[in-house]
Amino acid sequence: QVQLVESGGGLVQPGGSLRLSCAASGSISRVYRMGWYRQAPGKQRELVATITSGGSTNYRDSVKGRFTISRDNAKNTVYLQMNSLKTEDTAVYYCNYQMSAWGPWNASWGQGTQVTVSS
Repeated sequence: QVQLVESGGGLVQPGGSLRLSCAASGSISRVYRMGWYRQAPGKQRELVATITSGGSTNYRDSVKGRFTISRDNAKNTVYLQMNSLKTEDTAVYYCNYQMSAWGPWNASWGQGTQVTVSS
């Protein structure tokens, strides 16, 4: 089972940028889909962005045009570039994966990385 470690979070002002990284303990070359989730205080975890092994991406409407997901299979790492950050982007961000198109997301979650957008 691949273990994931998120990093890159921090405190940033509205309009700023952050780049999150998700490092896998093993190869992600056979992982069908990688995704970034986030969970704000008092809210349910929500899917933010996904990328397939073929490079197809998908974003929730609220981050389209501001966030970019990418993956580097050689480094076993997935990134989330976040630009034009808003206060409502404040959350703990997690990454996860699906081994197949119709399979479940992995049941285990990492510690996540805190993103705080505030002036």
